[in-house]
Amino acid sequence: MKHIQEVLFLLGSLGFVVGLKMMGKPDSARKGNLVAAAGMLFAVLGIMFFKHAEEGIHIVNNAGLIAAAIGVGTLVGWLMAKRVQMTAMPEMVSLFNGMGGLCAALISLLEWKFKGDSIATMPTGEYLAIIAGLIIGTVSFVGSIVAWGKLSGKLGDFHFPGQQFINIIMLIAIAGTAWMNFGAAADGNMLYFYLVIILASVYGLLFVFPIGGADMPVVISLLNSFTGVAAACGGFLYHNNVMLMGGVLVGSAGTILTIVMCKAMNRSLTNVLIGAVGGSSGAVAPSGKSGGTVREVQATDVAILMKYAQKVIVVPGYGLAVAQAQHVVHELEGLLEAEGVEVKYAIHPVAGRMPGHMNVLLAESNVSYDKLVEMEHINPEFATTDVVLVVGANDVVNPAAKTDPASPIYGMPILDVENAKQIVVLKRSMKSGYAGIENELFYNSKCGMLFGDAKDSLQKLVNEVKTL
Repeated sequence: MKHIQEVLFLLGSLGFVVGLKMMGKPDSARKGNLVAAAGMLFAVLGIMFFKHAEEGIHIVNNAGLIAAAIGVGTLVGWLMAKRVQMTAMPEMVSLFNGMGGLCAALISLLEWKFKGDSIATMPTGEYLAIIAGLIIGTVSFVGSIVAWGKLSGKLGDFHFPGQQFINIIMLIAIAGTAWMNFGAAADGNMLYFYLVIILASVYGLLFVFPIGGADMPVVISLLNSFTGVAAACGGFLYHNNVMLMGGVLVGSAGTILTIVMCKAMNRSLTNVLIGAVGGSSGAVAPSGKSGGTVREVQATDVAILMKYAQKVIVVPGYGLAVAQAQHVVHELEGLLEAEGVEVKYAIHPVAGRMPGHMNVLLAESNVSYDKLVEMEHINPEFATTDVVLVVGANDVVNPAAKTDPASPIYGMPILDVENAKQIVVLKRSMKSGYAGIENELFYNSKCGMLFGDAKDSLQKLVNEVKTL
């Protein structure tokens, strides 16, 4: 039995590694997700049907309860995934990640209670795995719930003087309480253990509350890495290689993604956690451009521009997801290509509300993967582009990132749409983006604003192109 369990764990680990690798490319991401899910199935089978190699615990005795829990979780997860809109995908990811952190914290809690009288002789390494899983899992759970609330608009920003200093004090208090707990628990005193949970919960709140809306994708990625580390601690506790492997993969992938996103924003992680760019209020920060001239255009004029262009680049943003306009923009793409127009999509690393948001959105409407071009590859092409169609994007095309040292997004790499011959922006209004600042692009003499719902505006363009 032991050898069969090890084979299942090996298959599970391979599924995680291969699935994660496949998720690195848009055209194989969906299959990669299925491969990783198959790996999880092998891992669960290895736990359910065979005894623990060291402790001889027959998990199969609880197979009914385990199967029931899996059934309920599968049903709830399936219903949520089927019903969620693409605009709500980031908060769902944050919510699911929080559940992972909660599971890791509960593992540490139950393992601590299970040890009972043996706590006094517990090896230091085992204690560190338990307490680290408890702290990190709790912070990940509470922080992810706060992130979910902020992304869904249920929670706003919360600031008070000296908040970052207090966070540092909280970390020191958590570490000190965890150290005191090791000695106190040997005498049966559980006060410090529960105090660790309370302090970690409070820190999770204070950690995420002050972070601005524009930085939430980075925070979600960071919290995801926290959950992975907490899960890896559980793998250490149970000598479970597949759990350890999964936790390490999630932790390392989340950390790498966090670094990549910070690089794309030209900001350090410390600056993201302290700088708090963008809030939930949607207020427009002054930029000195409010007295400029905005040129409004009509759908007929834009359709003529695009139909007789040689090259059109579409820049998708969160507004495209809000309007559920991905299918219409794909239809417009097909009409333009039938007229001999080259059409591409410019994808910024932090467009939308989560990494890969735009890729997934456009893939849903069957846009060819080779037309989705990353920022560093598409930027040189704007100078030879006849028309750029910006659909719901804002901060990622704001020239203030290059021209205004006082701007909170200064230094952030952006899509160089201002280099194109003509720029058309589809927006409901002149309201600011997620970073809460005005966009200088809207006052550019080459830029025309087509106001209205993105889906309705694109449908008008589709109708106009058909009649020309």
